[in-house]
Amino acid sequence: MLKLGRAQGVAIAASLSHNVPFEEYSPRRIKQAITGNGNASKEQVAAMLQKLLNFDDLPKYLDATDGLAVAVCHHYSKGIGEHNKSKSGNWESFLRNNPDRKKG
Repeated sequence: MLKLGRAQGVAIAASLSHNVPFEEYSPRRIKQAITGNGNASKEQVAAMLQKLLNFDDLPKYLDATDGLAVAVCHHYSKGIGEHNKSKSGNWESFLRNNPDRKKG
């Protein structure tokens, strides 16, 4: 979990430093968008995606369907994720209000 958080932080920092837009979606929101249940299992999400996107075989590892789930959630959300919910609670406003926290 710590490595994932670090990777997420690096990706967000890279996006911000190059003015590339990004969005964040909580796992619960992604599961809710795909299955209607925010507590759905990876297998349930994969099965629903299989029906929605009409593919025959599920991948051996469900990380691939996790990525698809994020993309489908982004589409359903019309690009409005956790990052754009409010102007006061996003990374850009955090960095603007805390310039001493920005490295590099």
